[in-house]
Amino acid sequence: MTINSLLRAIFSKKPAVFLAVNILFLPSIFGQKILRVGVAGLTHDHVHNVMHQFKKGEVIIAGIAESDPQLIARYKKSYQLPDSLFYHSLTELIDHTHPDAVLAYNAISQHLGVVETCAPKGISVMVEKPLATTVKDAERIAALAKQYHIHVLTNYETTWYDTNQQIFEMVNDNKIGAPRKMIVHDGHQGPKEIGCSQDFLNWLTDPVMNGGGALRDFGCYGADLMTWLMHGKAPISVTTIAHHIKPSVYPKVEDDATILLEYPDATGIIEASWNWPFSIKDWEVFGTSGYLHALNDKSLIERTNRTYDSVGVHPAAYRDNIPYLADVLSGRLDPGNDLTSLPTNLIVVRILEAASRSAKEGKKIMLN
Repeated sequence: MTINSLLRAIFSKKPAVFLAVNILFLPSIFGQKILRVGVAGLTHDHVHNVMHQFKKGEVIIAGIAESDPQLIARYKKSYQLPDSLFYHSLTELIDHTHPDAVLAYNAISQHLGVVETCAPKGISVMVEKPLATTVKDAERIAALAKQYHIHVLTNYETTWYDTNQQIFEMVNDNKIGAPRKMIVHDGHQGPKEIGCSQDFLNWLTDPVMNGGGALRDFGCYGADLMTWLMHGKAPISVTTIAHHIKPSVYPKVEDDATILLEYPDATGIIEASWNWPFSIKDWEVFGTSGYLHALNDKSLIERTNRTYDSVGVHPAAYRDNIPYLADVLSGRLDPGNDLTSLPTNLIVVRILEAASRSAKEGKKIMLN
């Protein structure tokens, strides 16, 4: 029996298969345990990622905490999920299923509540980016993680880009000299324009539940990459120009932001927008002797004063969040100061909060 057929059988409620699962803990084809995760919320459209991972047999969904009947009905129909997977609260889910970890797919402002529920029970959490809407919430999350000895990780799509991982390696191998300028462009035509669900839009375009608009939604990617490349150093200052180009579409939040990060010997420029003519997630790094540009997850360009070439991109160690999370939970991997780590993402939230304040007050905000 294949993993996929075994999973289908499990969720068809075949008793014999349930017994097999209890005995074998669903070992993967590599002889490793497949993670059993709880899902907190269904309002974040990124939840489709874990649903696809589940359908491919890469992860087991132990339960889903969601109280909205229409959301439950939609996901049950889309992914053929049984009633038995759904719980009205995260506490109920944890008490009944004891998952290996919880993945949060709810509003950013609700991440703290997820950690407050999971931490005392010793359950690690992976949230979708960014970590929190405020520094206060982020610091409370970090305190809970330390108190209860759990991991709290932040998942970004760009963490798993082969090109981004290779830029980090090449800069640290001194291929282009010390970094002097870093530029990140992130965003798309707008969440409404590209067809995000109304449940997602309800909080994504709310200044409290998301902490802002495009500045938070896409500014976090650049803040994460730059903090990582600068080895966990916070910038000296943050300066932001924000625009409200489509107030009729997004009346409550900004839809375009340019964030300037000042470091002692480098400058970071984050261009986050819901006004791009197409979807974009790229990264440029200028060093003292060369330049690297990750156009997307697969294409990387290197330029020196004499050459301009495409670079062969090798596969990164991790290509998505589930194998990474499994290795962290097993102790095989220490997140350290990497893109998902708590120390890095505490700085990301500091940058984002300062950026919002700068846009509001029209001045540079000092962090150090």
